Amino acid sequence: MIYAVGTDLVEISRIERIIDRWTKRFIDRVYSEEEIRYCGEMAVPARHFAARFAAKEAFLKCAGRGIFDGIGLRDVEVINRPEGKPELRFYGKARDMVDGAGITGSHISISHTDRYAMAFVVLECHKTPGFQSSFQ
Repeated sequence: MIYAVGTDLVEISRIERIIDRWTKRFIDRVYSEEEIRYCGEMAVPARHFAARFAAKEAFLKCAGRGIFDGIGLRDVEVINRPEGKPELRFYGKARDMVDGAGITGSHISISHTDRYAMAFVVLECHKTPGFQSSFQ
């Protein structure tokens, strides 16, 4: 059963400006070492940092939380499986939320152009407590 969906769209130039201004301070507060390594190896690192930022925001929307509302951005990590498929990993408060809500799976899709990066996240669970259908 779908627990929640979330999506986010980010202007790559916005992330690029933040990185240019705050460099290591921003990157270290938002991204894991693996994310930093991966994005840094790409031809246009800002594009990949923006996509991962969008993924973290999309997850927070699934969680019903805003940025800095208890779950840190580093608590959500986007890694790529060997075949290239992105996958979410959860730590700290994000792990607590996922476990507490009975989340049994997550799915993520990331895409980007020269100007925008977007992510779509789906969280699933066996059953949502107190779920009531909006269909009559």
